[in-house]
Order: sequence, then structure tokens, then C-alpha cells
Amino acid sequence: MNISAQNLDHKELNNLIRTSSEAVHVEHCYGQRFIGSGMSGKNITINGTPGNALGAYFNGGTITVNGNAQDAVGDTMNDGKIVIHGNAGDALGYAMRGGSIFVRGNAGYRTGIHMKEYKEKKPVIVIGGKVGSFLGEYLAGGVIVVLGIDSVEAPVYYFTGTGMHGGKIFIRTTKDLLSLPAQVALSNATAEDLNEIKPYLSEFAGYFGMNTDSLMKDNFYLLKPNARNPYKQLYTAN
Repeated sequence: MNISAQNLDHKELNNLIRTSSEAVHVEHCYGQRFIGSGMSGKNITINGTPGNALGAYFNGGTITVNGNAQDAVGDTMNDGKIVIHGNAGDALGYAMRGGSIFVRGNAGYRTGIHMKEYKEKKPVIVIGGKVGSFLGEYLAGGVIVVLGIDSVEAPVYYFTGTGMHGGKIFIRTTKDLLSLPAQVALSNATAEDLNEIKPYLSEFAGYFGMNTDSLMKDNFYLLKPNARNPYKQLYTAN
């Protein structure tokens, strides 16, 4: 089903998507919000720039954006995939509970905050470029990977992992990381660590025409919760 969103508001557009029984291609998207929100089993391709809360509460299926996306992509997402061929705004994957998000370019502030995992549900975010401050704030579970492609500086900014008490953050760089809080334990990722994220990097490379081995050959830092964090007893273990 092909839809031109040029003269549609977000309610009209989402109603058309929700009632379609086939894959949907949206053309001329100019900031319509909530595309795919709360839906499941949908395959949506968007040409243009979707507005805030793309795929919020998404429960399965695939959303592909041939362009940039705005804030709150995948907010409280439960399952499915979101693939963005440009950049994403702030609060990407906020409170994400499952599924995966792949961004070819950069993402804004507070990527992956409040992400969590439970049993078989393990959310994943892979960013090709760099991200703003407060990456993985209050992270409780899941995996975040920042690849720093074409970045000449560290691809993360201040306060990465603030309040982190679960999950893992992988950062591909040789540069020093700024203002890491006491809750974070920093190490160089081992071969075993990298094997954990290789399937995600292979999927990322497949979406964006890259080579998995070239993405994995450089240094990765691994950030995990500090076992000596005095607040760890406040949280349930993964």
C-alpha cells in the first residue's frame, strides 16, 4: 500500500497504516507524529522525516526510515525493528523493553535511557555515528553500541551511564571518555565480549551496506555497572 502523507495529519496517516493488511510505503512524510505507535506486525517504509514518537510502544514488525527521525523513536518499544538511514533525535529508545533500533548516523541526547530487559526480552540499540550526553542514563538492561564511524573524537559526550545499574554499553573508539560516573566500570572489550555483539553489527552492516569485520577490528570500550556501586542493592539483578 502506497500512501502520500503530504496533506495528511498524523491521525489520518496512522489510521491508514493501522487498517492496512499489507506492507505500507509512506511518501512525502513531513513530521507526522506517532507513526506505527502501539502497532504490531506492521512493515512500514517511510520516505521523508517522521515526527516525534516514531514506533512508540511498537510491538513487532519493521519500520524503515529513508531519512532522519525526530525525538523519542521507539519510546517504550516492546518488540520489532526500527532502521533509520539518517540521524535520530533525543531520547532514542527511551524505556525500551525489547526489539532493536539501528541508526546509520548520529543520535541526540539521552539515547537508551531507562532501557531494561526481562527474561528473553533484550533491547538493542546500534548507532553508527556519535551520540549526545547522558547515553544509557539509568540503564537497567539491554545492549547499546556506538560505532563512531567517521568520528575524529570520542563518539559519546558527558555523563555516559549516569545511574547505570544493568546492561552493557560498547563504544568503538581509542579516545578518552568524558565524565564517566562512579556507577560505571570501564574496560577494553575482549574477544568474548565482541562475540556477543557481532550478530548486531552484522545486522547493522547488512542494512547499511558495510562490512562487519571492518567494524569490529578497532578498539571497543565496554561499560558495565560498577559492582562496588553502593546503590546496587536498590535494584533487582539481571
